[in-house]
Amino acid sequence: MQAIPLDLYEELEALDPKIKSVFLKLFDYLIKERVTKDDFQRLTEKVEKLADIVAELVEAQKKTEQRVAELAEAQKRTEEELKALSKTVAELAEAQKRTDQKVAELAEAQKRTDQKFAELAEAQKRTEEELKALSKTVAELIEAQKRTEQKVAELTEAQKKTEEELKALSKTVAELAEAQKRTEEEVRTLAQELKRTRQDLGGLSLSFSYALENEAYRMLPQVLKRYGLELEDKLIRKEVAGEEINFFATAKRDGETVYIVGETKLRLDDTKKRDDVFKQLEKKISAVKKVYGDVQIVPLIVTHFAKESMLKKAKERGIIVVQSFEW
Repeated sequence: MQAIPLDLYEELEALDPKIKSVFLKLFDYLIKERVTKDDFQRLTEKVEKLADIVAELVEAQKKTEQRVAELAEAQKRTEEELKALSKTVAELAEAQKRTDQKVAELAEAQKRTDQKFAELAEAQKRTEEELKALSKTVAELIEAQKRTEQKVAELTEAQKKTEEELKALSKTVAELAEAQKRTEEEVRTLAQELKRTRQDLGGLSLSFSYALENEAYRMLPQVLKRYGLELEDKLIRKEVAGEEINFFATAKRDGETVYIVGETKLRLDDTKKRDDVFKQLEKKISAVKKVYGDVQIVPLIVTHFAKESMLKKAKERGIIVVQSFEW
């Protein structure tokens, strides 16, 4: 076989092996067959065309290889993206689970919302009924307001009359104030006279008290004998430890010496002022014991008149009460 030109061979080498094999068989066929110059010329033209086609095929092959390289690189990126996508899909699947759970929760919330809407609808119905009642009440209040305004007008008129009456009353109050001044002056005068009267009555009461005591000094020795008391000396008025004792003496009773400690009261009744006589007598008894020691005391009250309730109290305390009518 005739040798293939070098440049053509290089281009053949760049072809796909199958295409390369076809061209080699074609060259071998042409060399073995006897052809005319015209045939060769036509064959040359065809070969040149074929060479052009081969060149184009070689260029296309280069582009294909470049495209394949690009596709390989793209495949690599695609695989990386698929890995990332797989991870994303896993995350989306997990998110979908959470979404499904959230949807279930939202469905439950929707049920509650529907129930709430039903309750609100019922409340709205009640609100409308209350609004009707309120509208009625407002109408009644408007009517009442009209009556109030009428009443205010009446009160305004009455206020005018009251102001006129107050003017007249102010004049009367002024006159009363003047009369009050005169009354206070008269009361002061009466108070002074009452004070003098009380002083006179106090002196008169003291005179009666002294008269009762003087009579008692004379009559008590005989009266006390009725109570088993025999005086050892005369009854006297005596001050003991700062306390004035109206009746003081020693006496014999059942062979024992006792101390008589007595107080005078013109009237013995159950008013608080006169009830203090028991406390006064206790203080005087304490004064005697303070000076004379723990001696036996016979308490005594001399009076013109004693009420039964006071006689009972005196008896409970062991006090002898002698009334003036007893001597």
